[in-house]
This record gives sequence, structure tokens and C-alpha cells, in this order.
Amino acid sequence: MNRLIRLLRLIHIHPLLWLIIAISIATAHFFEVCILIGIIFIHEMGHAAAASFFSWRIKRITFLPFGGVAEMDEHGNRPLKEEAIVVLSGPVQHVWMMAAAYGLFSFNVLPEDYYQLFLQYNLMILVFNLFPVWPLDGGKLVFLMLSFHHSFANAHRLTLVISLVGLAVFSMIIVLTAPANLNVWVVIGYLLFSIHSEWKQRRFIFMRFLLERYYGKKSNPDELVPIRANEQDLLIHVLEKFQRGCKHPIVVEAEGQKKGTLDENELLHAYFTEKRLSDKISDLLFLY
Repeated sequence: MNRLIRLLRLIHIHPLLWLIIAISIATAHFFEVCILIGIIFIHEMGHAAAASFFSWRIKRITFLPFGGVAEMDEHGNRPLKEEAIVVLSGPVQHVWMMAAAYGLFSFNVLPEDYYQLFLQYNLMILVFNLFPVWPLDGGKLVFLMLSFHHSFANAHRLTLVISLVGLAVFSMIIVLTAPANLNVWVVIGYLLFSIHSEWKQRRFIFMRFLLERYYGKKSNPDELVPIRANEQDLLIHVLEKFQRGCKHPIVVEAEGQKKGTLDENELLHAYFTEKRLSDKISDLLFLY
């Protein structure tokens, strides 16, 4: 109960949503808006409840005029399976909501027009939210899947490229099917802004990932994945090969021969604590 109260205290309603509510009252669409807000509320609380279960740091839960977002103060170093559960805990709420609505409709508790409206809104939000576009849940799932085979930096960059392509395809569909739908174009504009903002901050986000890996709460890695590095490689270039959910021993080679091994914490210590920003890996090998 205390955990639920803490989550409710993190809810923030965007000022424009209050305006949308006021307009809905004036235009006799308040009931429809209430259904949408209720569905979005349960969706976002699904994310938040799962994150709280895993003791994630939740910044706030924001309700926007066209959706919601549960903001986490985590930076890519939680186990991938754990993060997948948190991401999927939003969409899975729609399954039980639609099942419950069908049960109420079957027992004549819920009128058919209300049932159809509730079902339509649920499906609309669920399908749209699973589009492979950042920062939708579909985009986050793409990031997770890419993280199994790519470094954090490459997976993040590829996710944003895929998101831009996916948004372009979606925009073309809207041009062909509903070009005058202003609400959809507002959402597309928001998503485009989010992708652009994430792209501009990608270096900062990568540094947060490394800082959290070095200073943050240590979690058990899923597997041990060695990184092979030439002795002439720059420290930062080796750090860019770090993957999520993995512990990296660094195997230093010269002309195909192994010269030594470094622990990933030694690289992070050299970069963040000793400020060896332009060192080569060979410098660290002799140092440690």
C-alpha cells in the first residue's frame, strides 16, 4: 500500500492535458477522454509497478495530452531480462483490460457501445505503442534486442535510425489514409522531436551509461564477454565496445599476440578518476 502511495505521488499532469479535459467538457466528449486517460493511467502504472518491484529509481509519471511516460533514473545497466519485464508491463495491461471488458459485456454489465469504444481505444493505444519508434515501448524493445549483439553505443544509435525510418513509414501511411488528422500529426511531431533530442544527447547518454557502470549499484552480469583490443587502441574506443548485461575482461593484443588482460573497472577508473582521456590501452597495461 505504501509503495502504491509513493507511485501516486510521482504522477505529474501536463498543463495541456488539463486544457484537453476542459475542451472535452465543453464539447461533450468528457466520457471518451476519461476512458483514454484511464487506459493510459493503467498502462503507465504497469511500467511503474514493475520498476518499483525491481527497486528502480522512478523520477516521475507524466500524463501528456496524447499519452504518458514513466521516467526512470536508470542508465542502461539493469539486467536485460529485468528491463524487458518493465517495458512489457505496460502493454500487457491492455490484455487483461480487454478481457475484463469482454467479461462485463458478456454478463450485460457493460453496454455494447461502451464496450466497443473501450476495446477500440485499448487496441489503438496498444498497437501504436508497439511501433518500433523511440521512445515508445516498441522502440525500447528494439533497443533491448539490439543490445544482445551490439555495444551500448551502437545499439542506441541503430535504435534511433530504425526509429526515424519507422516514423517516416508511419507518416507516409498517415499521408495516404488520414492526412487531415491533426491529432496524429501532433503525435508524429512529438516523436520526431524526441528522436532528435535523443540523437543530440547520445554522447551524454553513453557517458551516463559508463558512469553508472562505474559508480552505480553493481548488478550480476548475465555473461562474461571478453573484448579484444589492440595495444594502440585509444581507451575511449575500447569503452565504446561495452555491452549491456555483460562483464568485460579486456584482452590486449599486439601483432596477434596476447600481451595482457585488464579488468573493465581498471579502464573506467582510468577514464573517470584519473582523467586519462587520451591514453592508449598499452599505457594502462604497463600502469596496472
